[in-house]
Amino acid sequence: MRTRSLIAAFAAAVVGFAHAAAAQPYPSKPITVIVPFAAGGPTDVVTRLVSEHMSRTLGQQLVVENVGGAGGSTGMTRAAQAAPDGYTIAVGNMGTQSAAPALYANLKYDPAKSFAQVGIVNYTPQAIVAKKDTAAKNLKEFLAYLQANHAKLSYGHAGVGSISYVSGTVFNSKFGLKPGLVAYRGTAPALNDLVGGQIDYMVDQSLNVIPQIKAGTIKVYAVAAPARLESLPDVPTTKELGVDFIFSAWNAMVAPKDTPKEIVAKLADALSKALDDPKIKARYVELGSTAPQGADRGPAALQKLVESEMARITPVLKEALAAAAAAQPAQKK
Repeated sequence: MRTRSLIAAFAAAVVGFAHAAAAQPYPSKPITVIVPFAAGGPTDVVTRLVSEHMSRTLGQQLVVENVGGAGGSTGMTRAAQAAPDGYTIAVGNMGTQSAAPALYANLKYDPAKSFAQVGIVNYTPQAIVAKKDTAAKNLKEFLAYLQANHAKLSYGHAGVGSISYVSGTVFNSKFGLKPGLVAYRGTAPALNDLVGGQIDYMVDQSLNVIPQIKAGTIKVYAVAAPARLESLPDVPTTKELGVDFIFSAWNAMVAPKDTPKEIVAKLADALSKALDDPKIKARYVELGSTAPQGADRGPAALQKLVESEMARITPVLKEALAAAAAAQPAQKK
């Protein structure tokens, strides 16, 4: 009888602990934030920036964990397969959350279906840049130059799946350009060769090229955005120049599918508060980034963005990959 009583008491205690744990308000322990790229990159920088502020709002530490590999798909796969309890979330980018399905045949997640969307973290417009001695004086002259000479020119990017690869593929397709593609193992070596004149042009995140633009070591023709950047006030936009090309990189916070709506709402609210912080706003200006405003915030806006970007980018990338497969492999540096 005593043994049965002890077993019953133990079972009751376990159930009690379980109920107590379930009753604890979220979050009751640190939250892991997966960044699917190396530390120090654009996604990592903005994630650490907003995570520190969100930690104060939520009352628990958000711990950033860098899980790189396969163009970011390794880390995002891990996030998609994590327990949907709000204690493992992730910040992916335009590549992992819109371009990846076209780039990886065996991708183990669907950006539109495998996640509970939390919200857009930031936008970073692309800058259209060229080597310093390019003769064209403005964007329309540069486009005319590209269209007349693209077969002899080279476009540099930070590897298949990178933002510069995706944005450049869309840009080149939009204007009927077929330059030689030169793939690098990252943005830094690509920019080094652009500065050195070994490649002719790039379309890359403004935050990556602001130092070179300000130093005058490369030529900038426009920012592919509707409004000028505070960090580059003298650089015109494609919109004001009458060129139909607007393209922003973006980062987005997500949780695993089936994460409770109330948890997603808490995360979205904490992210929104971070984006309204004056210090973060100022840092975004330095980075050439902007925060989503109004209706562009929250889960619904991110879901809409993911779906629309996948629809826009997928056919262009698939066509480019098919063409690349039929041609000689691109040079790697």
